[in-house]
Amino acid sequence: MKKILFTFFIIYGFGLNAQRTDYDWKKMDPKQRKEVINNLSPEERKELLKKFRNNMIMDNLNIDPGDKAEFTQLYNEYLESQKQIKSQFDPGFNPETLSDDEAKAKLQQSFEIGQKLLDNRKKYADKMQQIIPCQKVLKLFQSEGMMRDKMNERKPHIHNNTSGTKQNP
Repeated sequence: MKKILFTFFIIYGFGLNAQRTDYDWKKMDPKQRKEVINNLSPEERKELLKKFRNNMIMDNLNIDPGDKAEFTQLYNEYLESQKQIKSQFDPGFNPETLSDDEAKAKLQQSFEIGQKLLDNRKKYADKMQQIIPCQKVLKLFQSEGMMRDKMNERKPHIHNNTSGTKQNP
């Protein structure tokens, strides 16, 4: 029975992807959207999220149509650069199990990564100001913070220790 259901879902998933890839998201109800998204591959979901994020940013900042392509490329480059810097820090550790020296080194590493992220943000803010006014760059960084906060609200918290404190992955 499980094999039959699994086969059905695989065929159904391929059928959805084969039918169309450009959906009218505004006309779909939330249940339909969720179903379509759940049937996408991880790569397709990632691309869809990137597309939604970019469209939201462009609309929110009211980017001039002539600057959209250049700004989108620069913004995606900025996000990828930030991601690369963040990947240098492994947050998957329990601070309570570290020795004092290990904890000091981890803390120092976190400060260094934080500084690299800030320096990168400044670098790209300067580049972005060549395309859009500084007010819009500031608005972009504000909206990034709001999106991050919103995502963290939805992200499940992991309890790694007995004290019951929440720790984000």
